[in-house]
Amino acid sequence: MKSFAVPAAGGSLRYHDLAGDGPALVMIHGLGCASSCDYPTVAADPALRGRRMLLIDLLGSGFSDRPEAFGYTIVDHARCIVALVDALELPRVDLFGHSMGGAVAIAAAAILGPRLGILVVGEPNLNPGGGQFSRGIAAIPEAEYCAGGQDAIVHAARAEGNDIWAASLARSAAYAVQRTARSLVEGSDPTWRSTLVSLPVPRMLIIGELSLPYDDAAGLPEAGVEIAIVPGAGHSIPWDNPAGLAAAIAAGLSLAQHAGR
Repeated sequence: MKSFAVPAAGGSLRYHDLAGDGPALVMIHGLGCASSCDYPTVAADPALRGRRMLLIDLLGSGFSDRPEAFGYTIVDHARCIVALVDALELPRVDLFGHSMGGAVAIAAAAILGPRLGILVVGEPNLNPGGGQFSRGIAAIPEAEYCAGGQDAIVHAARAEGNDIWAASLARSAAYAVQRTARSLVEGSDPTWRSTLVSLPVPRMLIIGELSLPYDDAAGLPEAGVEIAIVPGAGHSIPWDNPAGLAAAIAAGLSLAQHAGR
């Protein structure tokens, strides 16, 4: 695992840099999760093996630092991703983000401009209002959430048998989770959906089969966004079917060949 001190953020990102060919694929996790937990099995799958990949734990999550003064908004996270790309002097990167990480990936894509090759997102936040989970967290004042709100969610997740996610959330800084959830609910202007539609690069939206029907996909194929369905998966695609997710991401990365990029 490598470390990168984010300028002006007061802390360091930690990430796995998996050696391989082609433009680096940057993988960004969802709220309360960590790429170091979610993506090793996906990255090791034959569909992606041999590709250079950066599995990044966002600030406040996984093995990365938890600076209290950091804002933890979606655009804050996106700027950290771009700062790492800058520091590594990568001329081009491809992005994959899941759930909240999909919004981060879209925001980072807008900042990267011509350095972005392909954007693949899995059930991302596209519109203001957040999802059921982020809305519930954002509704709890930060001090209250830090005092016991996150512990209660972790306890409930463990009681439901969702041990991996509970462990990942417990590792996350409560103030980071609450601030990011608030940012998801507030949304962005332009919206992440609008940005996704307007990006002049190959794009793919990945959906878990168990999440269908998926209303957020409406209008995206007409805007040139490819759709891929991962069988047997719900929203937790990296855990439900890592091989299926790897195959879908690989298909998304192959869009560049068809687009002549």
